[in-house]
Amino acid sequence: MRQSHLFTKTRKEAPSDEVAKNAQLLIRAGYIHKEMAGVYSYLPLGLRVQNNIIGIIREEMNAIGGEEVFLSSLQDPQLWSKTSRWTQDGDVDKIWLRTQEIDKGFAFTHEEPMTRIMKDHVHSYKDLPFSVYQFQTKFRNEPRAKNGILRMREFLMKDLYSFSRDAKEHEAFYEKAREAYKRIFNRAGVGAKTYLTFASGGSFSKYSHEFQAEAEAGEDTIHLCEKCRVAVNEEIIKEQSACPACGTKHLAKKSAIEVGNIFTLGTRFSEALDLAYLDEKGVKQFVCMGSYGIGPGRLMGTIVELFSDQKGIVWPETVAPFRVHLVSVLGATSEAVRKEADKLYEALTRKGGKGGNGVEVLYDDRDLRPGEKFADSDLIGIPTRVVISEKTIASGTLEVKDRKTGTVTLLSDGELLDSLSS
Repeated sequence: MRQSHLFTKTRKEAPSDEVAKNAQLLIRAGYIHKEMAGVYSYLPLGLRVQNNIIGIIREEMNAIGGEEVFLSSLQDPQLWSKTSRWTQDGDVDKIWLRTQEIDKGFAFTHEEPMTRIMKDHVHSYKDLPFSVYQFQTKFRNEPRAKNGILRMREFLMKDLYSFSRDAKEHEAFYEKAREAYKRIFNRAGVGAKTYLTFASGGSFSKYSHEFQAEAEAGEDTIHLCEKCRVAVNEEIIKEQSACPACGTKHLAKKSAIEVGNIFTLGTRFSEALDLAYLDEKGVKQFVCMGSYGIGPGRLMGTIVELFSDQKGIVWPETVAPFRVHLVSVLGATSEAVRKEADKLYEALTRKGGKGGNGVEVLYDDRDLRPGEKFADSDLIGIPTRVVISEKTIASGTLEVKDRKTGTVTLLSDGELLDSLSS
């Protein structure tokens, strides 16, 4: 993509009311637009990053047998009343975002409607087990929407639901999901800082597992066993004061961001909504369920919190909006530079990459001073910057800079193509 065609522009300053680092950098770099507290629109660069994250999650959900669906956001209160989650004292009642004109609500999660749908498809033990997931917009009446895209009132969530015949069958899938989550966070670049965490189940069940990424901006507090990389959430530290995995009692207190969670729901929702099947003996049994959530936007914000410096964002290659930022430095021989840059852009997008597939390139073909272009490049944070200038043309090389390490290497066109194919 030519940067001259990109309608978004970088900014030197973030909005004065934005205090979160992730939002400040994403707004300045042109990834998102703030609509109001807790509500952000994704611009072209931001949507590319979110879609890359979604792609990773989708691949891992498909790998464990998940089938993708898409449910409605607008919810019927009669359904939710059956599980006491429409009007209820405590946290759940505060979460709902309700319409004024009609007695409906915008879903903050989808256990109830997903369970009701399955009543049309589950009758026999032969229909189980299976799992379904979706990427769906959720709404929460969040009173503390001050942490950028880490805590929003409207946000995208991947929620997967598993349906099993019994607890043993559920546990087998639960373990697969837990390993899939580890792969997701590793692939997204935050695995080294993300820990399996024992936590309260909130409105779903008594206990759950969270995946918490250690970060200064985190609103959660975890107690980490640095020996086995398992943590305990502050909410249950009194009842679980030692590491559940190895028994270590010396746990380090850390700030963290919850980037995912997995819950054992048991038969709570299936009993309330009468989701049952007939077993091998013809006896009615309630379906054992599980729920597994990840917010792609929150994961995106976490990546920015963890991987940025004084110059801007430093995206991991797997989620970056583009793999290469091609920058032309124009001078006295501008036409020669443009010609060489255009030629390389065509070569990268048509022939570069693995198996001859094109490389995704953001080509800064704008007529700006070099310093402005380099500052924008650092702010946007694409992993590899390739510079073409009068100097590089004279030397027959390209200036290739790694955004993460700052290392600059001089490569020929062929060497660059080979490095991107490796």
